Amino acid sequence: MLTALLTVIATVLVFGTVVLVHELGHFLAARRCGIHVQEFSIGFGPAVWSRVKNGTRYSVRLLPLGGYNAMPGENGDEEEGAQPPPCARAGSAAPLPAVISGKNFDEAGPWQRFFVILSGAAMNFVLGYLVLVMLLCLRGPITSCVIYDFIGENPSSAASGLQAGDEVLAVNGHICFVAEDIVYELQRVQNHTAPMTVLRGGEIVHLPAVRFDSATAENGADTLVLDFQVYGIARTPHAVAGWAARYFAYYARAILRGFADMFTGRVGINQLSGPVGVVSTISQAVQYGWQDVLSLAALITINLGIFNLLPIPGLDGCKLLFLAFEGLTRRAVPARIQAMVNAAGIVALLMLMVAVTFSDITKFL
Repeated sequence: MLTALLTVIATVLVFGTVVLVHELGHFLAARRCGIHVQEFSIGFGPAVWSRVKNGTRYSVRLLPLGGYNAMPGENGDEEEGAQPPPCARAGSAAPLPAVISGKNFDEAGPWQRFFVILSGAAMNFVLGYLVLVMLLCLRGPITSCVIYDFIGENPSSAASGLQAGDEVLAVNGHICFVAEDIVYELQRVQNHTAPMTVLRGGEIVHLPAVRFDSATAENGADTLVLDFQVYGIARTPHAVAGWAARYFAYYARAILRGFADMFTGRVGINQLSGPVGVVSTISQAVQYGWQDVLSLAALITINLGIFNLLPIPGLDGCKLLFLAFEGLTRRAVPARIQAMVNAAGIVALLMLMVAVTFSDITKFL
């Protein structure tokens, strides 16, 4: 019962914060560009709470699966009855230097609109980085990629080229931002042998075939044995800031690899997770502790930012392509074509979400 309650609290906090920050990015950028926001909403469906201030309606709606900023002219047609507020007078109290000027979205320049659309994902990235900073502050020493010592007698990795003091830069040709990257890459090698690149005495050294021993797991699988330990790093402000950026790169690359696998067919729909699967993952993270919840929150917000920037119809990435084309050529893509492309994309994404949700549910039956 307690786990279920904590799962609900964690789910609301994670999803609510991620969506709020994303939509807040659009909202603040619109305000900065003088674009009127008719409604700032968290969630969809019937309004649970609503308030109008300075010509903008702020609302919380029943279904917490997203949010939106309603800006007149965003979809190419000016909404009837949308009356933007008058311009703020000089010297009036305003949250931003550029206050609401009553401008419709389509009246702003293409690069201003580009900035407004881009700011949602950018805010998700800022949130992800700050969560990673918080996570590193809560943990013990930061795990580096510098080899401290080897485990056991005659370790195979040392015999095949690795040395204490080496900083692992890459495995299998992939840059290792954090220690988790080393483990991730070594799990995917064949014959327990991997090409590695290290920094040794200030020089980059390429080791073509670093060997590792293997062990038989309980399920009979043959697994690689990691036979070295790495240094820990003290949590100074400089170290935390730098390693939070490294972990951000680690998460971002893992997410991009996941999307690449999905589009190339290497990952089937049964391996994807929708809202039901994410809630289940949050429930598991709650049982391990709040550090795991924070780590998952960072992954979710970075994932949302990257996903929204993909050039898929219906997502922010496709809108950015239209706006970049307009900004570079000074010719806007016809609103009718944009509407058709985005509508088709939204329908396809909704169908994918239904299919993934159905797959998630069948996993629990």
